[in-house]
Amino acid sequence: MNADESTRAAGQGPKALHGRARAKAKITVHSSESKPYDQTESPTLVELQLSETFTGDIEGESTVRALQVLRDDRSASMVSVQRFCGKLGGRQGTCVLQGSEIVENGRIAASWFVVPKSGTGELSGLRGEGGFEGHFGKASEGTLDYWFE
Repeated sequence: MNADESTRAAGQGPKALHGRARAKAKITVHSSESKPYDQTESPTLVELQLSETFTGDIEGESTVRALQVLRDDRSASMVSVQRFCGKLGGRQGTCVLQGSEIVENGRIAASWFVVPKSGTGELSGLRGEGGFEGHFGKASEGTLDYWFE
């Protein structure tokens, strides 16, 4: 049995190791809008606005703004910033996540981190990094390895 299994078998929440914990969540997009802002030549530059819900170890809502480089084959590279509002590890508050995403063949793979000093409420001092994968504009599975300063 590894450390993650023994922690869960003991009925505890997200894995905690050396002051860090791993949270998992399903991320569902509820609305999205895209607006090209530079189509002078390929690739097209697009601004995206998304509304998401997190369920699981991370529970809450997030508003996302992303800048996308959209190629002719529909693949894309993006950078994003989102404000999460909800619960993480039983603590209530908000934080800002900054991400970098790649879209290919309708799938998205991303890495993200908690912007330092962005946590509020019981999430004050939150730090972390993780990512998510799934179908672009639909549901994704995400993780966040986090700790508090």
